[in-house]
Amino acid sequence: MEYRTKAASARDPREVERGISVVIPAFNEEASVGAEVEAIRQAMSRNGTPFEIIVVDDASTDRTSTVAMRDGARVFRHMENRGYGAAIKTGIRGALYDTIVITDADGTYPADQIPNLIEKLEAADMVVGARIGEEVHIPLIRRPAKWLLRRLAQHIAGQPIPDLNSGLRAFRRQAIEPYFPMLSNRFSFTTTSTLALLGDDFRVVYHTINYYKRIGTSKIRPHHFMDFVILVLRMAMLFQPLKVFVPLAAVSIGIGVMKSIIDVLLVMERVATFGWATFYQPVLSTSALLLFLAGLQFLAIGMVADGVLRRLSYQSRGPGQPQATKVCEVTHAMVEETELKRPDEKP
Repeated sequence: MEYRTKAASARDPREVERGISVVIPAFNEEASVGAEVEAIRQAMSRNGTPFEIIVVDDASTDRTSTVAMRDGARVFRHMENRGYGAAIKTGIRGALYDTIVITDADGTYPADQIPNLIEKLEAADMVVGARIGEEVHIPLIRRPAKWLLRRLAQHIAGQPIPDLNSGLRAFRRQAIEPYFPMLSNRFSFTTTSTLALLGDDFRVVYHTINYYKRIGTSKIRPHHFMDFVILVLRMAMLFQPLKVFVPLAAVSIGIGVMKSIIDVLLVMERVATFGWATFYQPVLSTSALLLFLAGLQFLAIGMVADGVLRRLSYQSRGPGQPQATKVCEVTHAMVEETELKRPDEKP
């Protein structure tokens, strides 16, 4: 049974297109999820657009589901902890409306800015809440890593990225679902989605927001930095291979040229006079030749990968496929388990 199709079929298609689903992934956010749901409800009630608030409880051990239901949210609950990205995917699959907003349950993102993001979405494929406002509480220990990741991502994307992995963003379901198989089930969901849409020339715009101090304990750990680096490099391979292999080729060939000059100078010192016999002397060293060959191989791999990706991208554009996940929608009266079909999906 596919929950989203069943639920959405009972609604007017025009309302499905016009309405907004706000998805909140949550893991042990009992202390803050109720206030977040209420803040979003107040912000969304002002413009008269139909909306729903979905809280996806990622197997919390506290009363996150109970509090969210008490404050009027639709609640989905994972039977086991599957990660931030998996919770967002579950919320998108279960959403009644085609316009999706994601935010966090910890009170860090300003709910009153959601209508502004939706307004900008009229002329964009994704709107990202960029945490560059006057009040931004990002821990100092995370800032160097975030800066490095953002610089690397900007190189890959070839354009400025004010905020790579903001958790407050708006997009249409059709824009993000085709990327579900490659989007991580963990914290890198937002990073991947930003680079994926930029890599495929979708229009991503940014809206300046504040970022408040979180309520409760952060779920991000130091080892997640390496996960993000690997992810960015993977995205480079998937969407912009030339931006990885061309610099590698240039460095390799450049070092090879310098080594060759040194080799020639050494030969000039060994040979007293120049003549035809000079051409029979071993001039270039093995290391110089290997550097040249490695550079050419990097360049060839990048060009072939770029050509293949462009061809596959042209052929594979289409609606996303529903994926398997064990989910239950929690209501006051019952717990309904839903099993969705799923193609292979990266953890």
